[in-house]
Amino acid sequence: MSTKARWELRIFKLLAGILLLCSTCVSRAGDTADAPDRTWSQRSTLATRGLQSWYNQGSGLYDTTGWWNSANAITTLADYSRVNSSREYLSVFSNTFSAAQKTSPNFLNNFYDDEGWWALAWIDVYDLTHRPQYLMMAESIFADMSVGWDNTCSGGIWWSKDRKYKNAIANELFLSVAAHLGLRVKDTEARRKYLSWAEREWQWFSHSGMIDTDHLVNDGLNESCTNNHKTKWTYNQGVILGGLTALSEANHDPLLIDVADRIAQATISSRSLTDGHMILHEPCEPNCGPDGSQFKGIFVRNLMELNELHSSPVAKNFVFTNAESIWREVKGPKYQLPLDWAHAGGLPDASTQSSALDVLVAAAEMLK
Repeated sequence: MSTKARWELRIFKLLAGILLLCSTCVSRAGDTADAPDRTWSQRSTLATRGLQSWYNQGSGLYDTTGWWNSANAITTLADYSRVNSSREYLSVFSNTFSAAQKTSPNFLNNFYDDEGWWALAWIDVYDLTHRPQYLMMAESIFADMSVGWDNTCSGGIWWSKDRKYKNAIANELFLSVAAHLGLRVKDTEARRKYLSWAEREWQWFSHSGMIDTDHLVNDGLNESCTNNHKTKWTYNQGVILGGLTALSEANHDPLLIDVADRIAQATISSRSLTDGHMILHEPCEPNCGPDGSQFKGIFVRNLMELNELHSSPVAKNFVFTNAESIWREVKGPKYQLPLDWAHAGGLPDASTQSSALDVLVAAAEMLK
């Protein structure tokens, strides 16, 4: 073999070795751009295990957080299970369905918004399992919520059974539960009833004044039945997206998607709700208390529902930007996720975990 041929053989072997080494590094990393769908699925799996470290088998709820937050954690767990085709947590749903009723039978209490969260949770679990008892429970909860409707301020349901405040979140949830039930029940008359309620709620809500000229939703109405100009929470911008998306899907009305898209875009571009890097934040941060820590994930979860019907590059970029920022702030061996998605401030708990996990699940879902 000539000297030139020997050198060419050596160079070939060297290049082959480099290529082999690079491929090994990539396969070991398991976190590369070549397999981003797998990456977000893996990350959501790790964060879900972190969430379940707070699950209380005896109560069927989540330690470190409250009643309505636990409903959202169950919703997040159901979404994770659906997106990742996982059956690992089916026993959690059945356990909560029975054990949590020791706290509030039939998932009813004094607050109509609490009831709405549980109704949506059981609708999500029904979608995952197809077990009719979950859908029946959601219908039962909705029946109680509908009692909260009266003619004060020309319509709408009250926030609580004390009947002192009509606000956005209770009515958005009422709309969303009605529309989602209308998409799922088999009986024609029942379907007509739920969609009629959803239409009635939207007609009232859209004329209530709670959506301001910036296309953002305020907290509620004052005693004069006009916009009280209180805080624009992220979850008020979110739940309406899911409700309008479901109602649009049911009655084939594209105008509802237009409204939802304006609210979504207004939220993403709002300097009061996002920072200069497009990271979502709550007006109450860094001290949000036990409720505000749950809100942001609810927005992203409902943004995903809108995106499934009306895909948006802006929404997709927003989800991945927030997901990457959250993952950079992950804490400790249990993959705990913080309240502040831009800076790891505050102690993680089941509410901050499930809220941030909504974003990781959304990222995994967008890549499926």
